Amino acid sequence: QVHLVESGGGLVQAGGSLRLFCAAPGRTFSSSAMGWFGQAPGKEREFVATICWSGGSTYYADSVKGRFTISRDNAKNTVYLQMNSLKPEDTAVYYCAADSTNPYGSRYSPYNYWGQGTQVTVSS
Repeated sequence: QVHLVESGGGLVQAGGSLRLFCAAPGRTFSSSAMGWFGQAPGKEREFVATICWSGGSTYYADSVKGRFTISRDNAKNTVYLQMNSLKPEDTAVYYCAADSTNPYGSRYSPYNYWGQGTQVTVSS
């Protein structure tokens, strides 16, 4: 059963932008904290950003602060990650996650729903 579906990844030059989408077909996560994680080749999956259930509170990894913006539209059951000023080191598979146990998430939340990921490749 698919709970989260990511899209919007692709190949972009350094300095460019991408917008990632995370949809939840057939299930609502409007009361859940949502997060984005990235896994670079040969590395462990790392926290990127999280947003609380209402969208009123967000938190970012230091490496993306000021460049990435997480947002959500609960009416559309969709979470977004706007990625600006991309760098080659941002290259990774990006995963969307939901913590259905807590409306106010953090990087340490026990995210219990995950998507399959979308590839982001930034060329120099």
